[in-house]
Amino acid sequence: MAEEKKASKSKSASKADKKPAEKKAAPKKSDGKTVVVTQTGSPIGRKAYQRATLVGLGLNKLHATRELEDTAAVRGMINKVKHLVRVEEDAA
Repeated sequence: MAEEKKASKSKSASKADKKPAEKKAAPKKSDGKTVVVTQTGSPIGRKAYQRATLVGLGLNKLHATRELEDTAAVRGMINKVKHLVRVEEDAA
């Protein structure tokens, strides 16, 4: 039984000697285009996914404004709550 404990200790030591996994490449960023999103409606009485989408966009209060990258993911989130937000295109 004592031999098993020693063996398990040596296994954990060998795991610590391994190199850390390489990081994946970051997704390509958009070419500087942004959108300005302002919350105009309250999530009270709305479905849970709509409230969660507003939080995902970084909006939590009425008239809160965020400048976000113009990506397909952000556009999809905006589309889910288009009745609760106002979107302004930024020419940057």
